[in-house]
Amino acid sequence: MKFFKNFLGLLFSGLLTMTAWGQGKSIDRIVSKVDNYIVLQSEVEALYEDMIANGMKGADRCQALQNLVVQKVLVAKAEIDSVTVDDKEVEAQLDRRMDYMVRTQFGSPEKLMEAYGKSIETLKSELRKQLREQLLSQKMRETITGTIKITPSEVKKFYNNLPKDSIPYFPTEVEVGQIVKIAKVGKEQKEEVRARLNQIRDRALKGEDFAALAKQFSADGSAQEGGLLQMSKRGEMVPEFEAAAFKLKKGEISPVIESEFGFHVIQLVERRGDEYQARHILLRPNYSAVDLQEVERTLDSLRTLIVNDSITFEKAAKLHSEDKATAPSGGMISDVNTGSTRIFTDNLEPGVYFAIDTMQVGTVSKPIVYRTDDGKSAMRILYYKTKIAPHQANLKDDWQKIYEAALNEKRARALNDWFVKAKEEVFIEIDEDFSFCRILSGMQ
Repeated sequence: MKFFKNFLGLLFSGLLTMTAWGQGKSIDRIVSKVDNYIVLQSEVEALYEDMIANGMKGADRCQALQNLVVQKVLVAKAEIDSVTVDDKEVEAQLDRRMDYMVRTQFGSPEKLMEAYGKSIETLKSELRKQLREQLLSQKMRETITGTIKITPSEVKKFYNNLPKDSIPYFPTEVEVGQIVKIAKVGKEQKEEVRARLNQIRDRALKGEDFAALAKQFSADGSAQEGGLLQMSKRGEMVPEFEAAAFKLKKGEISPVIESEFGFHVIQLVERRGDEYQARHILLRPNYSAVDLQEVERTLDSLRTLIVNDSITFEKAAKLHSEDKATAPSGGMISDVNTGSTRIFTDNLEPGVYFAIDTMQVGTVSKPIVYRTDDGKSAMRILYYKTKIAPHQANLKDDWQKIYEAALNEKRARALNDWFVKAKEEVFIEIDEDFSFCRILSGMQ
C-alpha cells in the first residue's frame, strides 16, 4: 500500500477551500466515521481540489478520503492514548496561518473577509476544531515515527531499487543569498505618526470604545477583533510592547510606545501571573515615502568589500543583513517547503528570479529596491552562489533529496504498520458510495 503523502501543508488551505465549497451547496453529508469523528463530503472535495492544484499527479477522491480517514484514526488514537495539544499552540498556529493566507493570497484581512463573506473571528471559529485535529494527528505521527533513523547504506539501497523510469528528473536549481537593509523612518515622520496615535489615545481616555477605535484605525491584522491579541506569556512579545503591557492595570491604556512594528497604544484586558492579554492599536509610518539613498550607499559599500574579497558574503550577511529569516544562515534564501537552500527556479520569488536571470554565477548584484513582508521599504544585494543544471536524480548531486525520500518511505512503512494495528482499536465506517476505494483493505 502507498501510504498517504505528507499533506498537512495542504490541509489548512483545504479547510478554507471547504468553507468556500460549501457556499451555494445545500447538501453536505458524512462519508466516513471514525469513533466520534466524522469526514464530510466537503472535506474530501476540498482536499482533492487542493491536491490537484498543488500538482499531486494521480490524486483522486479515494486518496483524499484515505488521507482524511487516517488523520481521524490518528486523532482517535491520540484521545485513547491521552495525547493532547495546548490551546495556546492551537491559537498561535491559527493566527500564523491566517496571517500567512492574508499576506500571500489576499493582501489584506478585508479582502479575505470579502472572499468568504465572514469575519476573521468567524473563520477562526470554524477552523479551530479542524486545526486542533491536524495538530493532534501530527503529534501522533511524531510519536510513531520521530525516532526513526536511516543509514547511508539504506539510502543507497532505496535509490538502487528505484525503477529506472521512476527516478525523478530535476529542473534547474539555484542557491541565492541576500543582504537586506531597511530604510529608516525620519524623525519628522515618526513624530507625525506619534501625534496621530496620541489623538486616538485621547479619544479612548475620554470614554470611546478602545475596540471600536482599533477596528477603525489599527494597521494590525488584529484590527477586525478590536485589536485583541491572544493570551501571551512573558518573553513572547517584542520587549517594548511587553514592558508597557506589564506596567498596566486591567483596563488601563498605555502611552504611545515604539517597536520594530511601528507605534502602539495598548489596553490591558487581563493578567494572570506571567500571562496577559491585551488590545492594541498599531500605526505605521508611510514606508513608501522614506529615503533609500543612505541604504543604497551602505549596500554599495558592502558589495565593494565582498567583490574585493575583503569580507565574505556570508559574514557580511550575518553582520549587516536586517532580514531575520536569512541573516543567521549567511543570507542564504531557503525553500519554504523543504528548508533547503537549493531552490527550483520555478519556486523562486519573482523579484529574485528576474534579478539572477541577468547575473553570472558567483557574482553579487547592485542594490535592488525591495519591499519586506511587513511592507517596509528596503534594498538588497543578491549573491548568485550556485546553479545546478537540469538532471536525473543521482546520489552525488542529490544526496539530501534522496535521503529525505528514503527516510519518508521508512517512516511511511512504520506508520502503515501502526495503522494496521490501530484500526482494530477504533470504529471505522466508510460510506457505500466510496466502497470501491477499498480504503481499509488497501492498508493491509
